Order: sequence, then structure tokens, then C-alpha cells
Amino acid sequence: MAVANSTSKSRKQSWRPLIGITMGDPAGIGPEIVIKALADPEVRSWGRFVVFGLNETLSYAADRAEIDCYWWRFQHDHLYDLNNNVTIADYDELYEISDPTPRPNRLCGQASLSFLQGAIQLAQTHQLAALVTAPICKASWKLAKCRFPGHTEMLAHAFRAKDVAMMFAGGPLRVTLATIHEPLFAVRHKFTIGRVFNPIILMDKALREWFGIAEPKIAVAGVNPHAGENGQFGDEEKRIIRPAILMASEAGIDCCGPFPPDTVFNMAVNGKFDGVVAMYHDQGLIPVKLLAPDDSVNITLGLPIIRTSVDHGTAFDIAGKNIARVEPMKNAIRMAVRLARINSQLVDAGK
Repeated sequence: MAVANSTSKSRKQSWRPLIGITMGDPAGIGPEIVIKALADPEVRSWGRFVVFGLNETLSYAADRAEIDCYWWRFQHDHLYDLNNNVTIADYDELYEISDPTPRPNRLCGQASLSFLQGAIQLAQTHQLAALVTAPICKASWKLAKCRFPGHTEMLAHAFRAKDVAMMFAGGPLRVTLATIHEPLFAVRHKFTIGRVFNPIILMDKALREWFGIAEPKIAVAGVNPHAGENGQFGDEEKRIIRPAILMASEAGIDCCGPFPPDTVFNMAVNGKFDGVVAMYHDQGLIPVKLLAPDDSVNITLGLPIIRTSVDHGTAFDIAGKNIARVEPMKNAIRMAVRLARINSQLVDAGK
């Protein structure tokens, strides 16, 4: 029996999950950071990778960085072999945008959408253990007539996920957002008890299963200055946030608040809380990007597949200059592989 257990453990440790990576916008830094990240032999040792993108664009990026070809290439609709260290699922029919001008562009938007759609199809057939996305240009998606403002919303629709949330983990912080890509002045029209309650539930599950925290403590930020100051600066804390916290507490989750947004992140950094639920995009992202600009990873909660991403945009101002930082992409891949292994263990344990 001991020999069998040892063999099972050895197989689990040697399992190399298949990770899908989308190249992102061809005009941005996505091709550069993908090709540089996977050029690292240590990164390639973590798993097997299939990159959805343009082989020619990725080759240009490799030439600029003086990186020799280390991948196999197949046409995206004829992926015969996914057992290689790195496989490029090539959309070479889009050759006319292989070296585009770094700016919002309809064709680039259509291309990055095609890459994501290809990855989704492979994930829906349970071939991918996780998905990592390089940055897209939301303006290009709009020019391409896409009805989704970003990856998160499109993935939620594709996988019919009722409740999803964006979680950012990096440095001393883990932050989940109650609202995502809504304009600031439109947040109030979509601000409901459920929009606050759901990310608390999703974050508690992620902290337990993925981060190994048996009894996570979650802080919930207010939306108004001073968390409303007893209604003087708004009543959303009383009408919406407190009822959501009460519901989560009654469900057995250790959460409290609402705390003034200008103090809650400092308390989390000092170890009082394991995670913070922020009410809107920049409220949560500013402290994360300030304290962990290279370490932070975007994780989508609530999907049936693991999805991670870099916590930055297309950076058109430096695209094609071979100066983009590669550590954020490496961290996103590292997180995807780690969570894929944890999910595999959870499945084996029947959880």
C-alpha cells in the first residue's frame, strides 16, 4: 500500500497540465511577454502550453529579443498534437495584421477575439487545465462590434457562469471587486445587495481552496467617503453593503465592515484580514498596483475553468520596443499552473 501511495504521489507531482495562453491584442505587448515568458526553461517545465495567436507576430517578437524558436506550430483548426512543451495555434489567415501599428484597431480586435474564442472551445471540451490571457484593447473590441467589455464578461457568458468576480492577488493583498467594468457614475445603478454578497462568497471559497486559509477573514470596503459616516455621505452602506455582510455572516463566512476605503487596505496589509472586497474597479486596483505592480495576478472567480491574467494593459506606448516587463506574465502562468494542480487534487478528493 505504501508503494502505491508513493507512486500516486509521484505521478501527481510529475503531471504537467495543459495551459492555454491567448496572445492578446497583436498591436500590444502581448506577443512579446508571451514569447519571453515561455522562453524560460523553468516556466516550460511547469506544464504544457498552447498559445492562440499569430505565429508570424510571435516570431517577430522572438527576433527582437534574440530568442531562438522553441515551439511547434499548427494551424488553429488542425491541432494534431498538444503534447509538446509549447504549441502555437496559428491564425495565419490573419496575416495582414502580423505587424500592426500600436493603436486601437478593428482587425486587431477581431483577431484577439478569435484567439479567445479558440481557447474557449478547447476549454469547453475539457482539454485545458487553465487559461492565461494576455491583454486586449477594449476599444479594439468595441470597434470589432463585440458586445462584451472585457475577458471576464465574455468568459462568464461562454461558460454560462451566473456569478463571477475579478480577484487580484499580489504582494500583501488579495482584493475582489463587487463591480467590474462599469463607468464610475453608472455603478450606483447596478449596485445591489447581490453584487456585494456574491464576491464575498466567491472570495471565501477561493481563499479556502486555492490559498489554503482554513478560516479566512474578509473585510468589506464602503463605497462612500468614511464609509458613509452614518449616512451623512450616502446611505449605500446601510441599504446595500451591511445587508450583504449580514447574509454572508449568516452563511458562516467571517466578514465584517463596511470599512472606510482609505483605511481598509492598510489593515489587510498589516495582516488583520486575508482579503478585501472592494466596491468598484479603481478602489481595489489602485492599492494592488501600487504595492505589487509586477506580482499581482488577475484571477476570475466563479468560472468552471481557471483563468488568470496579467494585471496590466496593452501598453501601446512601448509595444514592439522589446522593453516590456515579463515577470507579470510569468506570475500569471505560475498561478494558473498552481491552481490547476490544486483543482486536480480537489477532484481526486471528491470535493
